[in-house]
Amino acid sequence: MSNERTANEIAHAKAVREMFSGIARKYDFLNHFLSVNTDKRWRRLVRGKLEDVLSRKDALVLDVACGTGDLSLELQKNAKAKVIGTDFCRPMLAIARDKNGKHNERIPYVEADGMNLSFADASFDAVTIAFGLRNFSNWQDGLKELHRVLKKDGKLVILEFSTPVVPGFKQIFNLYFTQILPRIGGAVSGSRGAYEYLPDSVSRFPDQKGLAEMMRKTGFSTVEYKNLTGGIAAVHSGIKN
Repeated sequence: MSNERTANEIAHAKAVREMFSGIARKYDFLNHFLSVNTDKRWRRLVRGKLEDVLSRKDALVLDVACGTGDLSLELQKNAKAKVIGTDFCRPMLAIARDKNGKHNERIPYVEADGMNLSFADASFDAVTIAFGLRNFSNWQDGLKELHRVLKKDGKLVILEFSTPVVPGFKQIFNLYFTQILPRIGGAVSGSRGAYEYLPDSVSRFPDQKGLAEMMRKTGFSTVEYKNLTGGIAAVHSGIKN
């Protein structure tokens, strides 16, 4: 049973990698267009959660599942800390590296699977992951890996789609998310399947309270979350004991 689960997880990771490779060139445009640029404000809120760490010259921050580097760039902006980005999708990382030149940044990007990071235990003062955890083949094991690379008292900040909490708005958003978004995303990217995967992956992912409990079980304390835009997304944070 264990081997079967591992085989399924490997197959899932391969499918996700191929899917994101196929939409890499349209990824940023669609993110900003489909969210009406709200995703940019959400990333600024993640940076705000880490101001104390980012202001330290001796601090090291890892942005996991960094994709095309938008959050990595946001974190590095005016920061004294060093930010490193990592993702397992090479075409996405290629775009992230191109952005370094455009923004005069020197963020190192490392190709690695978030479920098996190529960093030693207790390496980072903070770890972030935006819209990536739900794509992991095993969420609990993914959290354990993020916990592993954090130093004691280090902070984890997760930005992820969640469950809308406003009655009425929830139904409207779900209609947009499941019916309209896949059509627009598919037409622009050429991969409708990728944008059908998005609402499906969100529907299977734990809600705000569920993710908070999962973080506590992994060994994080002072776990809290903040709903964003009526609960479309949420920012979760916790401290490694």
